[in-house]
Amino acid sequence: MDLRRAIPSLAKTLACLLVTTLFMVASNAKADNLASFLADLTPAELAPGAEAFGPVSPDTKVAPVLKDGKPVAWAFLTSDFVGTTGYSGKPIHVVAAIDSDAVLTGVKLVKHSEPIILIGIPNSKMIALTEGYAGLDLKAEAATGGEAHDLDIISGATVTIMVIDDSLVRAGIKVSRLLGLGGLSPQVADGPRREVDMAQDVTYDWSTLSGDGSVRRLTLDIGQINTAFAATGDARAAKRPEPGEPDDTYIDMHMALVSVPSIGRSLLGDAEYKNLTEWLEDGEQAILVLGRGAYSFKGSGYVRGGIFDRIQLIQGDNSVRFFDKQQRRLGDLATADSPSFAELDIFKIPADAEFDPAEPFRLQLLAQRAVGAVEKTFLTFDLGYKLPEQYLLPVAAPVIVNSDTDEAAAKTALWQRIWKDKTVEIGILGVMLLVLTATFFFQFQATANARVFYWFRIGYLSFTLVFLGWYANAQLSVVNLMALAGSLRSGFTWDAFLMDPLVFIQWFAIAAALLFWGRGAYCGWLCPFGALQELLNKAARALKVPQWTLPWGLHERLWPLKYMIFLGLFGLSMVSMTLAETYAEVEPFKTAIILKFVREWPFVIFAVSLLVAGLFVERFYCRYLCPLGGALAIPARIRMFDWLRRYKECGSPCQTCANECPVQAIHPTGEINPNECVDCLHCQVLYQSESKCPVVIKQIKRRAKVGTTDMKMPIGQPPANHPNAKKSIVS
Repeated sequence: MDLRRAIPSLAKTLACLLVTTLFMVASNAKADNLASFLADLTPAELAPGAEAFGPVSPDTKVAPVLKDGKPVAWAFLTSDFVGTTGYSGKPIHVVAAIDSDAVLTGVKLVKHSEPIILIGIPNSKMIALTEGYAGLDLKAEAATGGEAHDLDIISGATVTIMVIDDSLVRAGIKVSRLLGLGGLSPQVADGPRREVDMAQDVTYDWSTLSGDGSVRRLTLDIGQINTAFAATGDARAAKRPEPGEPDDTYIDMHMALVSVPSIGRSLLGDAEYKNLTEWLEDGEQAILVLGRGAYSFKGSGYVRGGIFDRIQLIQGDNSVRFFDKQQRRLGDLATADSPSFAELDIFKIPADAEFDPAEPFRLQLLAQRAVGAVEKTFLTFDLGYKLPEQYLLPVAAPVIVNSDTDEAAAKTALWQRIWKDKTVEIGILGVMLLVLTATFFFQFQATANARVFYWFRIGYLSFTLVFLGWYANAQLSVVNLMALAGSLRSGFTWDAFLMDPLVFIQWFAIAAALLFWGRGAYCGWLCPFGALQELLNKAARALKVPQWTLPWGLHERLWPLKYMIFLGLFGLSMVSMTLAETYAEVEPFKTAIILKFVREWPFVIFAVSLLVAGLFVERFYCRYLCPLGGALAIPARIRMFDWLRRYKECGSPCQTCANECPVQAIHPTGEINPNECVDCLHCQVLYQSESKCPVVIKQIKRRAKVGTTDMKMPIGQPPANHPNAKKSIVS
C-alpha cells in the first residue's frame, strides 16, 4: 500500500465524517431548558388555536400559551419539576401544556438519550405515544394517585414509557397545584403531622406483624391473573394464559417499612438492622419486599439497565423507582414463624423523594404477559401500606405535605450516598492507582522482563477498558475541564464534581501525576478509549496488519492539531458551554465507551473509523486529534523529574527506541517529547534488552572479554560517571 496516498485519503475521510457528525449534532443542539425547547415548537402544537408563547416565569418555570393575547394554557418542562432519568442515565425531556381546567392540551417529546429506543424502536412511535397524553385530566389523576388512565406500553421500552408517564402526571399535578388550575392547590395536612417513634424497638413475631398491618400482603393466583388479562379485552392475552392450576400462586408479595426500628429489628434481626442503619443516610427510609410464586417482582430489567421496572412506590403525587444501587438482598428473616420466600430484597427510599413514612403509600406491581414474539401487555396491582398507630407520635403544628426539601442539604446527601454506594468501585480504582504508582516508581524493576511486562500491560489496559470504561463509565473528557473552567467563572462549588467519585478521584490522581510523570500516566494507562485503541492495534499486529510509520516531518506537523482542537473548544466554552459540549463530540468517548456504540450511525461510523485508523497507525486518535490529551500535555513540562533512563548513544547513533516508540514520541536525535509520551515504558524495556540495545550488548561482550572482576556493573544500569551514562533529555 502506498503510504503517501493512503494517509491523505484517510485524513479526508475522517474529516468528512467529523464534519457530518458535528453538523448533525450542532443542528440539534439546544440548552435543556423550557425557553430553548419552546423556540422549536409552535404554540398550536401545545394548545389548539394558540398564537404565541409568553415569557418563561423565573419563579414558576412556566410559560403562558397565548391566544388573542390572553393565556389559554401554561407550558412546562417535566424535568424542571420531577426526576425524569431513563435507562441512559440522562433526563427524558417532555414539554406539555395545561389549561385552566387542569387538562393537558398538548404534549411533545423534545429530547431523550435512551439507547433502548435507538435499537429497533422508531422514534416516531415514541413521539406518537407521548403526544397521546393530550386530553389527560389531571384532576382525576390527583384524586386517584395517577391511576385514572391506562398505561400504554411499547415492548422493549417499558421503563422509558413508565418514566414519561410518571413524569407527565406528577409534574402536571405539581404545576396545576402551583398555579391553582382546576381547583387544585397545595395539600395541607388535615391535622397534626405524625412522626415515627424511632425510640421504640420492641420486637414481634411474624404473626403479630402480619396481624397488625406492620407487614402487608398482595396475593394473586393463576386463576385471578388469567381472569384479569382476559377482562382487558385483548384476545391475544386471553389466548396465552399463565400455565398452571387456577389455585397455584402467581405471586405472593409482602411489604414492610423496615426503617422503623421495631419492624426492622423484628424482621431483620439486630445485626442486619444495624447494617441497614449504616447503609441509610439522614432522611432515607427503607422497605422490605418479599415474594414467592411464578412471577418475580424484580424481573430482569435491573440486570440490563440497573432499574427495577416491575415495581414503584407511590405516595400522593410522588413516586419512587428503584435502581440497583438502592437494593440489597436479604438472606433470611429473623422471625422464626415466618414462611419461606424466594425473593427477599431491601429497597432504599432516597431523602429527596419527599417520602413521609407516617403517611399511607402503596407499592405498585406491573404484571406483564407476552402476546407475540416481542410484544407484551401489562396490568398493574397495588399493595397498600399504612404504618400502624403504635409506631407513630403526634407533633405540634400542621405543615405543607409537598413542601420542597432544602436543596443544598439534598445535594450534599446525594453525593455522600453516591460515594457510599460506589465503595467497591472506589476501592478497585484505588488499587489500580496504587499498582500504577508502584510500577512508575519501580519502573526499572518492572520492565526487567520484557515478556512479563508485556502481559502486565495488556492485562492492565484490558481492565481499564472493561472496568473503568464499559462498566463504570468513568471515561474522562475535555468536557470535564470546560465545566471546571465554567464553574470557576460562575462561582465554584464541589457538589457537581463530587457526583461521580471515580471521575473525581481520577482527576486528583492526574493532577499529582502531572508533577511527576506528565500526561502519560492517564493517557497511556487509565484512558479506556486509549486502551481500546492499543488493544485493537496489538490484535492487528498479531494478524499481520501492515503498520504505517508516518514520515517524521508529517508526524511532527500533525501534533498541533489536538492543541488547536482543545483551544477551539475551550474558547467556545467561554461563549456557550452548551455549544462547546456539542462540538466536543470530536471525542468518540461517549460513543465507544459510555454508550458502547449504541448511537446514531454518524457517531458510530466516526468512532469506528478512528479505531480502524488505529489499526494501521497505533493510537492514531491519541497522537493527533485528542483534545483531552492536548489539554493534559500543556502542563506536562512542569513535571519535576525525568524518570525515563537514556544512554548517550540514544539517537546518535542508535535509533532503536525511536523506531519502536508506539506513538513516535522520541525525536530522531534521541530526545523524548514529554508532551507526546504516553509512558508505556517500552523504551525502558529496550533500555535493558540484551538482544536489541547496542549499549547492553556491548556491556555483555565487554564482560565476556575482561571478566566481571574488572567491571562490576548491572546490565543496563551504568553508574553516573560511566562513559555510557546519559541523563534523560526533555525537548
